[in-house]
Amino acid sequence: MKLSVKVEYACRVLVQLARGYGKKELAHIEDLARAERIPANYLAQILADLRNGGLITSRRGKQGGYALARKPDEITVFDIIKTIDGELLALGPVNEGQSSRAVHQIWEEIRKVLEAKTREYSLEVLLLRDSDERMYYI
Repeated sequence: MKLSVKVEYACRVLVQLARGYGKKELAHIEDLARAERIPANYLAQILADLRNGGLITSRRGKQGGYALARKPDEITVFDIIKTIDGELLALGPVNEGQSSRAVHQIWEEIRKVLEAKTREYSLEVLLLRDSDERMYYI
């Protein structure tokens, strides 16, 4: 299983938006792209997917920008993956070959574990971990 770069970028930009959650100012695409070193054109596509998936809101115009649609503790890594890539682990047909059923059962168990684990991590958790990494201890 390999997560796409698009999921990685979506997680990073959503952590940036979580930093500004609750503030009146909306985040601008140029600032988000610069902070996370994501090409602005590619980020525009990701933000459109996140908006269509209901994870962010946007407003056009001079006072426009982007913000989270829900509180940071209500958006999970699972939500992000599902919005960007669709399925966490897509499973193929079960009815081919003698061992396909047993193999499919194992993959289904793995999918359930992955889903449960990605539901444990919210943007709030990612934001707290990011803050911890930025702290310097003397």
